[in-house]
Amino acid sequence: MPRPRSLTPAQLADAALAVLDRDGTGGLTMRAAAAELGMSTMAVYRYVADRAELERLVVDRVLRDIDVAPPPGLPWDRQVAALMERVRAAVGEHPGAVPLLVTHRQSAPGVWRWSEAVLGVLTGTGLGGVRRVAALRALTSYLVGALQNNRLGPLAGPGTGVLAALPADRYPLLAATAADAGRLPADEEFARGLDLLLRGLRAETDDRPT
Repeated sequence: MPRPRSLTPAQLADAALAVLDRDGTGGLTMRAAAAELGMSTMAVYRYVADRAELERLVVDRVLRDIDVAPPPGLPWDRQVAALMERVRAAVGEHPGAVPLLVTHRQSAPGVWRWSEAVLGVLTGTGLGGVRRVAALRALTSYLVGALQNNRLGPLAGPGTGVLAALPADRYPLLAATAADAGRLPADEEFARGLDLLLRGLRAETDDRPT
């Protein structure tokens, strides 16, 4: 196949993202990205060393347009919430990217930019050292976990109905909770869970050494 005289990382990332959106994570291969571009598979290796590098390009493409400037004039916890929501919205448009975000959370520059912004807000509260480590890890874990839950087992999905129909004599609390969950919109689910986490972080900042 003929190949472009030059190919930018952005063009390759766009092509790989198109494959991911259409065929899912399992369909994202060097061969598929090459076909999307009208190139030979070997030609793609001129631009990326392997599939892992291709995946990192996709993660950065998904996160590329996220505004990592904390919204001014808001309390620190609302700034963190806004940064969390921006990632959730961007990745939510490309659900196939969720596993890649998990895999490359420590190696993709797009994740680094976002993490630096969150750390800046946390540092402004006086958190440092291992407290800041734990805070960032907790926020990242919640974000990734929420994205995974919404992708694999959304409350609006059939799994919630299965749990709600469990025998009430054996699983009264689980069945009742699942019935309530079916009425909880995804946006509200994320916001409520995040608020619980931020309450804990507020207590952590209140207890910091002076």
